[in-house]
Amino acid sequence: MSENSNHMSPEEFRRNGYAVIEWIARYMEEVGEYPVMSRVSPGEILDALPAAAPDHGSKDVLPILKDMDEIILPGITHWASPKFFAYFPSNASPPAILGDLMSSGLGVQGMLWVTSPAATELEIRMMDWLATLLQLPKRFHSGGNGGGVIQDSASSSVLCAILAARERVTQGQSNREGLSGTQPLTAYSSTEAHSSIEKGLRIAGIGSQGLRKVGVDEQFSIDLVALRAQIEADIAAGFRPFFVSATLGSTSSGAFDSVVGLGALCQEYDLWLHVDAAMFGTAAACPEYRWIHEGLELADSYCFNPHKWMLTNFDCCAFWVADRKDLIGALGIHPDYLQNRATDSGDVTDYRDWQIPLGRRFRALKLWFVLRTYGVEGIQRVVREHVGLTQMFAELVCAAPAFELCAPHPFNLVCFRLRGGDTENRQLMEALNDSGALYLSHTTLNDQFVLRFCVGQWATEECHVQEAWTRICEFAASVQSTAS
Repeated sequence: MSENSNHMSPEEFRRNGYAVIEWIARYMEEVGEYPVMSRVSPGEILDALPAAAPDHGSKDVLPILKDMDEIILPGITHWASPKFFAYFPSNASPPAILGDLMSSGLGVQGMLWVTSPAATELEIRMMDWLATLLQLPKRFHSGGNGGGVIQDSASSSVLCAILAARERVTQGQSNREGLSGTQPLTAYSSTEAHSSIEKGLRIAGIGSQGLRKVGVDEQFSIDLVALRAQIEADIAAGFRPFFVSATLGSTSSGAFDSVVGLGALCQEYDLWLHVDAAMFGTAAACPEYRWIHEGLELADSYCFNPHKWMLTNFDCCAFWVADRKDLIGALGIHPDYLQNRATDSGDVTDYRDWQIPLGRRFRALKLWFVLRTYGVEGIQRVVREHVGLTQMFAELVCAAPAFELCAPHPFNLVCFRLRGGDTENRQLMEALNDSGALYLSHTTLNDQFVLRFCVGQWATEECHVQEAWTRICEFAASVQSTAS
């Protein structure tokens, strides 16, 4: 490479790379000191950035890193902070970052086996490692009719499951002729299930009108009696029920549907059963928590997100099917320019047929780095520590007369509220978040505004939970004083 080249030389890349790694390492050291929630106003970052790209570039990243500190960081809500307790976590542990860096460095486009055999075969092995770690039924392991693939998110996984289920029930007619010539299809979930199900049905051409949201019991689990009645009513009205989504850990409250009960219903009515364990699937790494997977042998597809609780940075969703032919039948298409001898042999997996886009990144590398660095025992230790911290927090809530628990909390999510009205609870959450000391999110349960406290960041320790509770109590006292 000539000295006058616009491209970084290996030596220039090495020097700049050291500076970037140092910046990231410093960020990991200091992230707990930043206000967790960004305090910028709308448009503030936009106004600080030049309106056009520079005419002449520079191969020195130090000015970019300076702007990272001065412009970008103030506009970051710090998901990596040990004081981030909102939503569900999006982890980025050091091994995962290094694995993702390796993936970027290789620049692989792993759409076909032939475009990088290692990308495909490492992914197959990683999915089997995960299936073994979680003790998933054998029907999801490679080597038989099923298998696993890394999707970008649980939303993509549920869409793929819907398309595969549609393929099965219409025997491919929907792919060839659209849905106009088929019986109207209906799908089912609880009212607590994720919005991605409705979005997936819209994309699949079934529409929101095809989703039946079934009520829940006092534990916020789907009501099986009500589900059966809804299925029977739809059949009588001329619809074709085809898909059920079970939730193992709902976003709002962490509720668990009965996979055993849903599986029996799905077998009775010939419905595809998809199981979404996006957050809490990681818990099954520990033998004492594998009860969440009871009945999973009855499921047609299953997913969970290592990028939530298993220390792997976004995006990385593990998705399995019990029979891959329906998935490939729904998503596979074979233009001449992608044909090759390996594919024609039938001896390889082409993951482009297991997902919506054609192209795909080498995501398995970051999962490989995480699993090799932490090992099974390391993953289990993180889960147990976070569950322990969460139960400690729940006990603090129980012991405080001013607060109440609002849902079961078997793992690392606590739903609670200040005794009083919704206004006081909203004021409490906003005051806490505006302070920068921690970050909480909310939901609605039993028509009440409820605070959610989730322990899931890899760097969160007991001191952060204790400090969070102290702040919650302080701000609650101020809110109550103002209200009175």
